[in-house]
Amino acid sequence: MFRYFPTNYVWDLSINLAIEMGARIGEIQEMCEPLKEAAKQPDAAGTKAFRDTWQKMADKLCGLAEEDEARGRLLSAGEKYSRASIYLGTCERLQAHGAEGRLQLYQRSLELFLKGVALSKAKCQRVEIPYEGKHLSALYVPAEDVDGPQPILVQVNGLDSTKEMKYRVGLPSWLAKRGVASLIVDQPGTGEALRLQNFSARYDSEHWASRVVDYLETRADVDSKRIGMEGVSLGGYYCPRAVAFEPRFAAGVVWGANHDWRDVQKRRLAKEGNLPVPHYWNHVCWVWGAKDIEEFMQIAENVHLDGVVEKIKVPFLVTHGSKDSQIPLKWAERTYEQLVNSPKRELKIFTEREGGVQHSSFDNSINAGHYIADWVAETLGGRIS
Repeated sequence: MFRYFPTNYVWDLSINLAIEMGARIGEIQEMCEPLKEAAKQPDAAGTKAFRDTWQKMADKLCGLAEEDEARGRLLSAGEKYSRASIYLGTCERLQAHGAEGRLQLYQRSLELFLKGVALSKAKCQRVEIPYEGKHLSALYVPAEDVDGPQPILVQVNGLDSTKEMKYRVGLPSWLAKRGVASLIVDQPGTGEALRLQNFSARYDSEHWASRVVDYLETRADVDSKRIGMEGVSLGGYYCPRAVAFEPRFAAGVVWGANHDWRDVQKRRLAKEGNLPVPHYWNHVCWVWGAKDIEEFMQIAENVHLDGVVEKIKVPFLVTHGSKDSQIPLKWAERTYEQLVNSPKRELKIFTEREGGVQHSSFDNSINAGHYIADWVAETLGGRIS
């Protein structure tokens, strides 16, 4: 894991995520050099300083992109808008719930993401899935060189990621080359669903996952018999739960297991393990719609997979980093052990040999991501060569 701020895991996790999404190391250096002292400050002061420098870089890139547009250099402009979106999304993620200007920061990152996609001519389309009288937003990426209905992998967030983050890390493009489409969803508790639609997270992930499958069944370009699901981080809980109770899923993958999140919360209360975001307890209460930590801990009692994983009757891949400092490896082993009714189960632990040893391979995602993409292609009928 790249450590720029040795005393601040949360900031370094964010930097690693930004790099995986396409940040440039020279821009990382320019943004982070003024933050060495701020990284040692409490969350409120530190995250404000982080936001200021990263937003400044985004503003500079937008100015450069506008100059490109004026000269008709739209591909160059699209790349700059895309990086500006990455930097705004990264600093928005670190702000406290209710922080002044946070919502506007998020909305601008969405706008720049879509502008970057359009100008870059990327094959990525924003779609809306009917849900609870409103909608869930998602990104659809078609498979490459496939005639007829395509296999597809639904991809869902963890506690604090977004569909744009997951898209930029690269799994959808790796799948597309293998003949598998992607639908990356901001499910309840994440991204647009939380920030713009006020949908809190829920432990019964099949509730929203079933609506996603309903939507996919309306698409002529999707093979409804070959719909898989992948979840990253806390998605390592959401995905197995959804696959267990929604029989239309043909396969499942977790990128970072999360078998017993209630236990993880108890350890975090005892100050064990690393936290993924600043203002952590404020953040999880917002995500889960709890009024305080006590109510949140009551909700968290439901967030485990004992008695659930045994219901999965389709192929399932469990992956985990060997040095994950957030979720112990034992929970990946527990999920695998309980997949007794899966006809094709696999446990893959990423080691230093291939990289991706940290939480959900955020330190180095490419080899781990290609491993997952190959497994999905083999399982859903894509191609690996």
